[in-house]
Amino acid sequence: MYRQVSPPMSPSDPTTKKPLDIVVKFALGVFVGSFALIWGGMYLSRPDRSIPPYTVGSQSGHVVATDVPAGTKDDQIERLLERFRKVGHQTRDFGPMKIYPTTPGDPGGRYTRIVIYVFDDHRRTDPEVLAKYMAGDVAVVNDYERSMRGYYQLKDQNEEGGIGTIPKNGRVTSDTRILFKGLVTDPLPVEAEVEQGISISPL
Repeated sequence: MYRQVSPPMSPSDPTTKKPLDIVVKFALGVFVGSFALIWGGMYLSRPDRSIPPYTVGSQSGHVVATDVPAGTKDDQIERLLERFRKVGHQTRDFGPMKIYPTTPGDPGGRYTRIVIYVFDDHRRTDPEVLAKYMAGDVAVVNDYERSMRGYYQLKDQNEEGGIGTIPKNGRVTSDTRILFKGLVTDPLPVEAEVEQGISISPL
């Protein structure tokens, strides 16, 4: 009995699957690789939610003026100060905290001495205002200090941090609540080592 046999498909048959061209494969690889790099960069640079967002408004030598958003609560500022404290204890490198070396060229290190003021008003961190404060301008000093929300200072091995106005000449007023004071060689308390979330970036 005669049976009709279909002829084999020719290479030009539209139903035949063609392998992807090398150029198409390369383009797809570049696309997928670019997407992975972008996603990875966004993941690594995502804001650190364990501390309030802050900005370094100005820096003069070892003195740094930072500001946090208006309405930032004291406990949030306390977490920021604890972060500065942790850096002082562990690496003493405030570069990742967006602060330029405060004692460049010092044989003891690039951050042998540092004073950080925290405000919730960006106008207080203007370079000209900081310069007037450091120069002792009477019209600026009192208001500048009353506006402080917190401070951190480190000199050699001694550190101190608190909420409110930084003490002057060792005198602590009712406007200041000292959070910690001691040596950076002292062990950190457990609560200072606990992170509120995953820490990747300072901002």
